[in-house]
Amino acid sequence: MAAPERRRWRGPQWLTEGQDPDYRFSLANERTFLAWMRTVLAFLAASVAVVQLASVFRTSWARTTLATALAVSGLVVCTLAYGRWAGNERAMRHGRPLPFNPLLLLLNVALAAIAIMVLAMIVLDR
Repeated sequence: MAAPERRRWRGPQWLTEGQDPDYRFSLANERTFLAWMRTVLAFLAASVAVVQLASVFRTSWARTTLATALAVSGLVVCTLAYGRWAGNERAMRHGRPLPFNPLLLLLNVALAAIAIMVLAMIVLDR
């Protein structure tokens, strides 16, 4: 009796749709995705650093709020980065324009909010 054939996961079904794009574009899209993952790691590292190393601030609630904002920002970027990668791949496979993704706007807003929190911590701690 033959062993049952194991089905290997080959990725999402849409990877077989349309035409394969020029591999250089797919690799560039993947490099962009990996850059977003580095951004996520930076958010998470900053969150840990704030909790562990920013004990010089007297306001522990501010430290906790800032660390939470950094970790949540990392989670949001992580989630949206995959959607951005997948949307770009689908568009390239079907010869469509690249779709809009709110990731850049959300990242900009998150970084501005975090910068305001850091400034507030510095000013209020004096």
